[in-house]
Amino acid sequence: MNGFRLDPATARSALGGHADTSAADSAVVDRYATVVWSHLVEPGDSVAGRIVASHGPLRGLEIVLAADSTASVTARELDEGRKRWMPRLDPLQIARSLASAARASVAIITRADSDWPGQLDDLGMHAPHCLWVRGDRGLLAQLRPSVAIVGARAATSYGDHVALELSADLAGGGIPVISGGAYGIDGAAHRAALGVGGRTVALLAGGVDRSYPAGHSGLIEGIAATGAVVSEVPCGAAPTKWRFLQRNRLIAALSDATIVVEAGWRSGSLNTAGHAASLSRRLGAVPGPVTSAASAGTHRLLREFDAACITSAADVRELLGLDTIAATSTGDRAAHTDDTTRVRDALSTRAPREATDLARRTGMSVDHVEAVLGLLQLEGAAVRDTTGWRSPTSRR
Repeated sequence: MNGFRLDPATARSALGGHADTSAADSAVVDRYATVVWSHLVEPGDSVAGRIVASHGPLRGLEIVLAADSTASVTARELDEGRKRWMPRLDPLQIARSLASAARASVAIITRADSDWPGQLDDLGMHAPHCLWVRGDRGLLAQLRPSVAIVGARAATSYGDHVALELSADLAGGGIPVISGGAYGIDGAAHRAALGVGGRTVALLAGGVDRSYPAGHSGLIEGIAATGAVVSEVPCGAAPTKWRFLQRNRLIAALSDATIVVEAGWRSGSLNTAGHAASLSRRLGAVPGPVTSAASAGTHRLLREFDAACITSAADVRELLGLDTIAATSTGDRAAHTDDTTRVRDALSTRAPREATDLARRTGMSVDHVEAVLGLLQLEGAAVRDTTGWRSPTSRR
């Protein structure tokens, strides 16, 4: 088997600093076997999940190596599984992954660890074997409650603005924000959480030792510095389309609620929403302009999947069953100084004003003003007619 061994000495040597020196030999070998499983299987492999659930990581791996019959899977499933897994049984590659993890200060968390996030067990046979974590590993055990904010990569200015507002309010109030580290809505959610000193977790489809997308390397580093960057695939693993789709189930499982801010009709964010619904997690969606293709997916969630209509962070707290009256001091300050207030103050109750005029009055870009106006319209705080925007006469 390419020189592969499962004895305690080999396990301790391979794991290096990833093994507790005071742990019993059996625990160290189990830990190493778990790491091996994470190299052998693609995320969500239910056959492997059933084997490990029935026999444990070590005995399960021994069964696979010896091609023994097992009651937990059929002979055909075991045979087909071995055809998928055995070509990946490479001790040198496993050693390289562990070495990369050590260089990048990546921790490995298994179910045997106290900081394993138990909500992932709701995935059953599709749960990850272990997690590779860069940053605060202890944060994963403190994600109750937490909120996933996801959406389109090609987000509009409206979507970006909503994601920023929601994330800043929630993270600033102590609710961790989870997302996928991608461009668009994901990035806006992470940046806003970091900007208010909140906690945020990024779930990656590839190894956490390299940032993806490359354009978010600075953002990923920032998340790792104060939050956590997490993956179920080993260091060095490349992100693939399948792994992106499977990564979404982790985002949904880790969160108490998933909020889709902006999504097209076939957006990958709807995949995350589907996982959230199947796990009986709370689901919310932000409405957008009915003419916007970028919001077709969120409207579909509202119409067909009974998603809660989300127009503010207060709606998210209500969805979570939290007290929405108490506000943090950060939130109070923001309520008086944020861009929404600037646009509201620039609106007239009598004379409609174009977005370009409001941009001049507020010192903001036209795109940004239009995004804020969209939010105010949803709240009933701005009215649009054929000649421009105005404030409702009852505002004052």
